[in-house]
Amino acid sequence: MKIFKKLLGYYMGMILLFFIGRVGLFVWQYDRFSQTDVNYWLAFIYGLKMDTILASMLLIVPLILLSFIPMKWAKIVNLILRVYFMTVFAFLIYMENATFPFFNQYDVRPNFKFVEYLEYPVEVFHMLIADFKLPLFIAFFMMITFSWLFLRMTKESFIEVLKLPFKSKIIWFLPIVLLLFIGIRSSLGHRPANISDAMYSSNRIVNEIAKNSLYSVGYAIYANKKYATKAIKLYGKMSSYEALKRIQNVLKIEKNDLNSSSPFSREIKTHFPTTKKKNLVIFLQESLGYQFVTPEITPELLKLKKEALWFNESYSNGTRSVRGIAGTTAGFLAVPGKGVVKRSKSQSDFFTFASLLNPLGYHTMFLYGGEARFDNMRSWFLGNGFDEIVEQKDYTSPVYVATWGVSDEDLVKKGNERFNDLYKKGKPFAALMFSSSNHSPFDIPSGRIEEIKKGKNCVENAVKYADYAIGEFFKEAKTLAYYKDTIFVVIADHNIRVYGDDVVPINMFHIPALILGEGVKKGEYNALVSQPDILATAIDYLGKDLKYPILGKSIFSNTKNDVNLMQFNENYALRVGDKVAVVQPRKKAQTYLYKNKHLVLTAHDEALEKDALAFVIGLNYIYDKQKYK
Repeated sequence: MKIFKKLLGYYMGMILLFFIGRVGLFVWQYDRFSQTDVNYWLAFIYGLKMDTILASMLLIVPLILLSFIPMKWAKIVNLILRVYFMTVFAFLIYMENATFPFFNQYDVRPNFKFVEYLEYPVEVFHMLIADFKLPLFIAFFMMITFSWLFLRMTKESFIEVLKLPFKSKIIWFLPIVLLLFIGIRSSLGHRPANISDAMYSSNRIVNEIAKNSLYSVGYAIYANKKYATKAIKLYGKMSSYEALKRIQNVLKIEKNDLNSSSPFSREIKTHFPTTKKKNLVIFLQESLGYQFVTPEITPELLKLKKEALWFNESYSNGTRSVRGIAGTTAGFLAVPGKGVVKRSKSQSDFFTFASLLNPLGYHTMFLYGGEARFDNMRSWFLGNGFDEIVEQKDYTSPVYVATWGVSDEDLVKKGNERFNDLYKKGKPFAALMFSSSNHSPFDIPSGRIEEIKKGKNCVENAVKYADYAIGEFFKEAKTLAYYKDTIFVVIADHNIRVYGDDVVPINMFHIPALILGEGVKKGEYNALVSQPDILATAIDYLGKDLKYPILGKSIFSNTKNDVNLMQFNENYALRVGDKVAVVQPRKKAQTYLYKNKHLVLTAHDEALEKDALAFVIGLNYIYDKQKYK
């Protein structure tokens, strides 16, 4: 009984800690769900299940030590258990504190993103110090205070239990381990409970409140590894052939051999034939959501709009830079788990515009202000056809160096320098420039812009500075010889912060995009386009008949469909026109109408829901079997 009481006390302590964190999140976000018809009080019941799963896992090691360690080692084990519980509770305190700034940034509880950047400690450290001083101070103050009090109050805490007769401990071990097993499983069904059990309602915010932060991170890490190696069974079942067939039909791709080494590769005739070898420059903008496109924040972008082909309904495919890079360089859509830029099987022989244009004599390059190792970009670009990488070490006397590298104005100056030099040598080129200034902690050089919020490192000032750099790039480019023979694309990788109450907040995937250059007729395109569509359109303007597998079409194709696939955490939304099918792991697919920037639940469209599942399964299959060439 003493073992049970001791472990029960720690279980209740963990549950109380989780409850306090959940109440805080509930109160903070109350206005976002209080007017809905969902039973939001159930978030605490489902939340208790999530908390019990984690708490039960954390009590397994103490149970084993208390039950089987000989009495003569009681003092050593007592110390080990004190340190164990001190560490566990201190870390749980940290996680509950970290939930609030993370939720404020990403509109979800901590998930895989929480640990993904830890392989870049210098950049992350500077970002945390710049943006999260107060939350960090509060969290560490609470952790240190708790640890000090805990160690003072538990000097002989476990000795009495450890000195119990071995027989007595073994008798209690069996029922307690059974209780912990039931707690970890938390289900009497065929499968144990998991993170999907917290998603009980149609309101995404209520579902997030029901989750447990540490469990969410652990489950995301587990699921991410599983996605990279196995078929995506959590979303539903479908043969790879049917999945490819459905993707082909949705994208209206010409009939191909779906069993071939590259099932979506097809011959594409240009709508703008020319004997010239036009250059291609894609300027990928970090975190530039469409809501920032205003005369006050992006005056330079709006100037370019008047002389470019402007896309009013351009949408990103995901919420991370690697998704935007894959969309704009490879025309690929978002796969579950890590993006293909970071995955092992796509580090060579994966289609990019570089591998497409290299055989035509193009010099291809990636230009970035930071270190190209970040997000595995160096490996991705060099392994998939890019001839040259320009990164932070290649800049001489930059005007400003920030947390994530040299400033955007250094980047555009270097770009114009390299492009004009290649043009003078008679070498056609294709390049991706990737900005970095609009990234937390938003440190930018002073004196370049009229600040929107005076003296603050904020997103509005960072976007305005990025816009300033765009203006500087084109101002100089127009004076250089290469400009007249170059097709330019300016497009965002994703929004700065994708948030909203919808299961997939589609309006937050809206990004600006434009194409300009010789032969590009200025105007506005109002139909739905994806990042792969814009890549295909830019390649169309190069004026050559080419063969490629891009999962999008030029807007000048008479078979282009108004379609986009969007990934938001584990959820996928396939939008065709204004009808949207959403698939989630271990949840029944739903169909919505996209009205007034929100999803409105409607009757099931089983065909569309199967199409959405097809993209999840089919894209993973194409990656896993290395069929995107």
